[in-house]
Amino acid sequence: MRKVFLGILMLLCGWASVSAAEKSFSSPDGKLTVWVDDANGTPTYRVALGETSFIESSPLGLKTNIGDFTQGLTLTGCEVKPVKDQYQLATIKQSQVSYEATEAVCSFEQQGKKVMDVVFRVSNRDVAYRYTIYPKGGTLVCVVDSEASGFQLPAGTTTFLCPQSRPMGGFARTAPSYETGYSLDDQMGKNGWGEGYSFPCLFRVGEKGWVLISETGVDGNYVASRLLNVKDGLYRIGFPQQGECNGWGSTSASVALPCQTPWRTITVGTTLANVVETTVPFDLVSQKYKASQEYVWGKGSWSWIIGMDASCNFDEQKRYIDFSAAMGYQSVLIDALWDVQIGREKIAELAAYGKTKGVGLFLWYNSNGSWNDAPQSPKGKMDKSRERRAEMAWMKSIGIRGIKVDFFGGDKQNMMQLYEDILTDANDFGILVIFHGCTLPRGWERMYPNYAASEAVLASENLHFGQGACDAEARNATIHAFIRNTVGSMDFGGSTLNKYYSANNQRGSRRVTSDVYALATAVLFQSPVQHFALAPNNLTDAPAWAIDFMKSVPTNWDEVKYIDGYPGKYAIFARRAGNQWFIVGINAEEQPLKTNIDLSLFEKGTELQVYSDDAQLNGSVKTVKAKKQMAVTIPTNGGLVIVNK
Repeated sequence: MRKVFLGILMLLCGWASVSAAEKSFSSPDGKLTVWVDDANGTPTYRVALGETSFIESSPLGLKTNIGDFTQGLTLTGCEVKPVKDQYQLATIKQSQVSYEATEAVCSFEQQGKKVMDVVFRVSNRDVAYRYTIYPKGGTLVCVVDSEASGFQLPAGTTTFLCPQSRPMGGFARTAPSYETGYSLDDQMGKNGWGEGYSFPCLFRVGEKGWVLISETGVDGNYVASRLLNVKDGLYRIGFPQQGECNGWGSTSASVALPCQTPWRTITVGTTLANVVETTVPFDLVSQKYKASQEYVWGKGSWSWIIGMDASCNFDEQKRYIDFSAAMGYQSVLIDALWDVQIGREKIAELAAYGKTKGVGLFLWYNSNGSWNDAPQSPKGKMDKSRERRAEMAWMKSIGIRGIKVDFFGGDKQNMMQLYEDILTDANDFGILVIFHGCTLPRGWERMYPNYAASEAVLASENLHFGQGACDAEARNATIHAFIRNTVGSMDFGGSTLNKYYSANNQRGSRRVTSDVYALATAVLFQSPVQHFALAPNNLTDAPAWAIDFMKSVPTNWDEVKYIDGYPGKYAIFARRAGNQWFIVGINAEEQPLKTNIDLSLFEKGTELQVYSDDAQLNGSVKTVKAKKQMAVTIPTNGGLVIVNK
């Protein structure tokens, strides 16, 4: 018995010796806790919300050309302090943010010398971390080849993930462009199409809650990343694929020392409320330059989604300027081929005409240098500084408001630098920027004041291209609202009121969603600039109540609230602009959704305008009762909008 006791004691002592360095720190409310350890020389961390583990022991560290900082490390301590920040940002889901978190700088030594800090931030709903790498003697630069950064999800977790495309595939070899479909409620242990998954990545930890994993703060100083499955529930950060950008550029990150890497972010919640409402992509970054002017956000129209390339002609674009003016919109987006089908002199004429109507122009550009085969012009104007700045000077001279730059080449550091260079130069000339065929935005709304939005999603063009996308429109919308759009502005280009995706509104792919659904997604999808898929014919062939709503719907929001929903099934959100709340819902399930809408956002006696697919309810005015609930039914592919008057 004594030998058994001594054996147990030795085991306990051995466990204590490898775990004695473990440090912990918690969110301001004390509910979200992180533990950091160096057991057996390997840095790890874990995350729990209350008593529930959401991220189990997971690896930390980096491999560089000046050292392997994933093993043989000693945690020397964590310096913990509270951090607070208040900021205003009109272009995200919440215009005024009060950020509070616990910061812990956890220092690691290797062979007695400090080599790395892991800086954690823990707010009441988010955990984030990044690395600080220090000079090694006289070595002031290094190459980061990979990160060990991992996320061990508990057993039984299911996944809501979007596969990363292989490079140089898809249309004109433009992949990856973050435009693939999601698998929902899938088991762990898969790796997409072999190349991992695009951020953001959503996980459901059984009945206990949800985890959203992403990154923020990526600029020209690093690569953008993806999520790779290592085994079962362990996922890790993956750097770009070698074939991206037609092979141009390294998959590693070249950095000057000391350097700070981008943030890895983990949003945790018992419901989807924290995922929908998180501001972590913007909380952790800072503005890189001042806005050169006060930029004009808002609504606009866009002929290409209905009329395709043929609509890019002078007369049609002038008609769309008139349409935007009639709707009270701020802009028109003129898409690809304008340089050959309209010409620069006529573009200047359109810009001058638009100015008389209070309507600015956005112009489409191909980003391309040598990274894909996309043939659409104008080309060769955005990939090099001299040509780009000359083009932007011309745009400024004729009063162009913004640009939409398309067909990027991947996530390597050289491409991240191109994004930053386009934004920086555009700000010098007072030009807003939208990206398409592109990577996910990573805190860019706060970093770059003239950044408007990115596509990085299966957007509305697919509705024109095939009936299958139309049939799945509501399902996809309930996915994007809970995943893609939670971390950054999403340029979807939807909310059409046409019955068909064609100029005569009589043929082509057929919209299966309702008019109220179109109104609801104008609120559900967040972007400070929205070029809706409306057409001039909608002034006469769409319901007047729908047109009136689309005239007045905001694109800049002060607040968002999750009410109910499930990715791929249904979504019910509320957004506030000033004193006006918009409660919107859509349903993708096969059966009508019958639910009680919580009206606690409104005072008793408040009058509500209701838009519903129920003809008897549509257009009605309801008064908030003491119970503060409304029983509603949302049909398949239908919607609901409730607005206080």
